Amino acid sequence: MVTDNITDTSTGAKRRGLGRDFRLLSSAYAMQTLGEGVLVAALPLMASKLTSDPKLISWVLVAWELPWLLLALPGGLIVDRFNRRWLMIGAQSAQMVLLIILAIVATFGATHVWILYVLAFGLGTGDIIFMGASRALIPDIVQSKDLEAANGRNMTAETLGRNFVGPPLGSALFAFLLPLPFWLNAVTYLVSVALILRIRHRAPQQVRDTAAGERPELRERRSLLVELAAGLRWLVRHPVLRIVVLLAAVSNFCVLMGLSVLVLFAKEVLDIGDSGYGILVAAMAVGGVVGGLFSRRIVVGFGARTVAVTVQLASALSLLAIGCFGRQAVVVAVIFCVWSTGLALWNVMAQSLSQRLVPEDLRGRVISASRMICFGALPLGAFAGGFAADSFGLSAPWVIGGVINLVVVVFTIPTLLRWSAMTGDHSEYLETEDELR
Repeated sequence: MVTDNITDTSTGAKRRGLGRDFRLLSSAYAMQTLGEGVLVAALPLMASKLTSDPKLISWVLVAWELPWLLLALPGGLIVDRFNRRWLMIGAQSAQMVLLIILAIVATFGATHVWILYVLAFGLGTGDIIFMGASRALIPDIVQSKDLEAANGRNMTAETLGRNFVGPPLGSALFAFLLPLPFWLNAVTYLVSVALILRIRHRAPQQVRDTAAGERPELRERRSLLVELAAGLRWLVRHPVLRIVVLLAAVSNFCVLMGLSVLVLFAKEVLDIGDSGYGILVAAMAVGGVVGGLFSRRIVVGFGARTVAVTVQLASALSLLAIGCFGRQAVVVAVIFCVWSTGLALWNVMAQSLSQRLVPEDLRGRVISASRMICFGALPLGAFAGGFAADSFGLSAPWVIGGVINLVVVVFTIPTLLRWSAMTGDHSEYLETEDELR
């Protein structure tokens, strides 16, 4: 049962609003996404300096997203078993070390494409732990009625850092002096760790017992496979969340077909240079900033069903439009803003819904199972996009992705329209939760 009042386990006092701990968590998340935004520009640019093969360049994104397909389920089990705050600290610290190593290698001009693949895979693995623990921690430190506000704030911070501020900063630093983007990224992760250390929230007793090996039911020693499968099984059986995850996975697959070769598309089709590439990525993210700022009002006002149908249709059509009409940078940026606005709205809707419906002791595993499916589609899309661009041209991945996305959405619209309307009223969310059990 969802409760409105959240009690600080260290003080016993009831908190109001989003609170100090969420501000620290959100600030850490903002720093982490800023660092990722720098890499969003710097890694493809570095890959394009080492090779002009669309397949080899697309494999950088494949390596970055592949851990979600391979390691998300065990990552979710780790998030459920151990202190989530310390998991975030450990993940960010490991990622920082990887970036320092790459910065040193780049300083001495010893970079190879395979090194980028290793780095990207390591960063993706750290993201599984950091993001899973961060998302699972939010319902513990904010009130249930504030989940849309909290998730919307995080989505705005993510869009600003990862897509709006980070890419032009990363491309500018790349053009000025090659190792700088990676040194800056390491610093942002260091700041993130410092902020997380200041969070006062302590894990619920059952999580502390799990970490210490004292949780009574764990003495039964259920098989690891059963525990790993529990979150995935719960998700697959849920009539609403499973369709949300399916649509998100298809959308991710289709958009990564185009984004995996965006750096070549920008240079050869749009005729822009390295610095222009970062500005293009930032401009494409403007819609996400707008969507994040107004996400709570839109999701609460129109309800999950309307948001789902509208966003999915608009996203598919925007990919098609880029492939068919995107020959100038401004046109591509404007069209993609439709997609990024929809992404912000979709994420706030889906995350808030999941955080309300998933039991606390399964939260990490269900979130990771969802992200395994959703983010596991990313490397597959990037892999397919590289081959499509190599075989049919740099516009082909956008067109093919748009067609696939549109076909799936059309076939799932009848299912979406059978959802119970959720207008954002907290009591209606609770009624919906009871209906879905």
